[in-house]
Amino acid sequence: MAGKFNPQHAARALARRLAVQALYRWQLNASPCAELLQEFAADADMPKADGEYFRALVQQAIDEHAALDAALAPFLARTADSLDPVEHAVLLVATVELRHRANIPYRVIIDEAVGLTRRFGATDGHKFVNGVLDRAARAWRPDER
Repeated sequence: MAGKFNPQHAARALARRLAVQALYRWQLNASPCAELLQEFAADADMPKADGEYFRALVQQAIDEHAALDAALAPFLARTADSLDPVEHAVLLVATVELRHRANIPYRVIIDEAVGLTRRFGATDGHKFVNGVLDRAARAWRPDER
């Protein structure tokens, strides 16, 4: 039902937000994934988040960041390492979801990514993220359109 509050969706959305924040931090000050996960486990919002989903997103994004960046490369006009750290963190989370979470509709993934970029990114960063993820979803999930 549209408009009905779903606690599982809210917990997942919060897990995504925390994952973006963790990956942003990781880009600026790289540390082992275990340390990062421990640091964010103490976040005041973590009890309301889907902690398992948060850990999975962060772990996979860090473990596979080179492969994820390579997968994104055809949809970027510049290199991944030249991206704004917020946009890059959002793209890493969304790419993990687009490529490894087929049970989540691509529209949900893009909508969440755009919302996070609007909240934390540069003024028009959400337009960039939307364009990249839209092109990626067309290529990676052609049967879902």
